[in-house]
Amino acid sequence: MGVRPRRSRECSKTRPGASKCDGHFLTAGLVAATFLVLLGVSLLHLPEPVALDPATAVREVTLLIWTHPFGRKRPLPDCLARYGVDGCVLTDEPRAYPHADGVLVHHRDVASGGAELPPEATRPPGQKWIWINYESPSHTPALWRLEELFNVTMSYRADSDVFLPYGYLVQKHGDGQPLSEPSRTSRPRLVAWVVSNWVESQARVAFYYHLSQYIQVDVFGRAGRSIPEGLGSVVRLVRRYHFYLALENSQHTDYITEKLWNAVLAGAVPVVLGPTRKNYERFLPPEAFIHVDDFPSVEALAGYLLALSRDPARLIGHLRWRTGFGLRQPTFWGEHYCTACKALRKTMGQTQVVRDLTQWFES
Repeated sequence: MGVRPRRSRECSKTRPGASKCDGHFLTAGLVAATFLVLLGVSLLHLPEPVALDPATAVREVTLLIWTHPFGRKRPLPDCLARYGVDGCVLTDEPRAYPHADGVLVHHRDVASGGAELPPEATRPPGQKWIWINYESPSHTPALWRLEELFNVTMSYRADSDVFLPYGYLVQKHGDGQPLSEPSRTSRPRLVAWVVSNWVESQARVAFYYHLSQYIQVDVFGRAGRSIPEGLGSVVRLVRRYHFYLALENSQHTDYITEKLWNAVLAGAVPVVLGPTRKNYERFLPPEAFIHVDDFPSVEALAGYLLALSRDPARLIGHLRWRTGFGLRQPTFWGEHYCTACKALRKTMGQTQVVRDLTQWFES
């Protein structure tokens, strides 16, 4: 999965009182459920919950939300009541900085100049800085400014210190939305695409232009028609279609966003443009999606979609896997805060430094 950020084997000498490090930081345990082995295909496993160190098990930790993502302030959740995460206190009050155990910094806000970094000169001993980012490398500027400042990474990448993807499969009766049983009922429409950020230079726009030469693609969102009144959501809209174009705005390791999971939840077959097929197969069984790279040409892909729409028995082959599974889509941003705080509590006393942040994230 590319190059992991190299960690210092000793704590930063510039931080008085920093304790000796002990290997890599633990990845946060999200829920008791993990990805499963499905139809003989090993899917990506979410990390198992890790027992707390008895020395810190009774201690609460304070996580300071230094920057609300994209400058939009939201109420902070009660981690225990909302997500079952105990021992975590969230605050967004800057005056808490001197005694906070961790500080969560959203990349875009400091990189764009909308906020300053925390004052490193007065950084308390042992305090962890957590770098959080859910944009792709193509939309993550000025990483070089943040080298050797952070102790923990949190993102959609599976090799982050704290890994929380845009979505993941769980057992049907677990903590997730059950996926509907596959149906042979014909849907009235063929292909939909919902897109809000239309950029002519993006690969997904070029793909759309090419595909639309061969089949009808209904485009919705700010770049197309409005979602019909009464439907109210992308998922309800996509339930009318056989296929949904889950086209990422850029192609990078593990960058698989809600576009894919909206299609899965709606029961449409996602046609994906993003990382490699092998990367997608870490999140879904191989028959659960159609990758644009599976075909020698866009014309051949269009022909395959038309053939499936006319043959329900073949189409259901892309949907049968759904039986017995549910979908978890973490809630932005409260669940991310509580997950970060949970990881912070599990790694008390460890203060490593993330090196080569740019090389890792852009790999």
